Amino acid sequence: MTIKEIQEEIIDEFSMFDDWMDRYEYIIELGKSLPIIEDTHKLDENLIKGCQSKVWLYSELDADKIKFTADSDAILTKGIVALLLRVFSEQKPADILTAETTFIDQIGLKEHLSPTRANGLVSMVKQIKLYAIAQQTKLQN
Repeated sequence: MTIKEIQEEIIDEFSMFDDWMDRYEYIIELGKSLPIIEDTHKLDENLIKGCQSKVWLYSELDADKIKFTADSDAILTKGIVALLLRVFSEQKPADILTAETTFIDQIGLKEHLSPTRANGLVSMVKQIKLYAIAQQTKLQN
């Protein structure tokens, strides 16, 4: 699936919920399904700067696609990172770099987060794009 198709799927899923308490519960459930990051990748260098809670994000190139793994010490944040990985993991670096994250606004996520969590969300997206730049460079060499 393309990044755009995955985002549309997420928008459809979130439209099934009437209120934000149900959406928060869904996000937390998504976090529980996040594949466990290996302890060897839970390093300070993989911590995302700008997040209130600890969020580790690791990427590796698998053929021509980036595979992300992540973890957080906060259940809601873990769900948010699970949403982002669903969109961006197993995608080509160039596609990640050109992708718009329209689903975040369309499901109303940023406006329903505290300012510090919203800043953390922006930092997570920024870090995913930085990893994509690094992996794209590897592909070009």
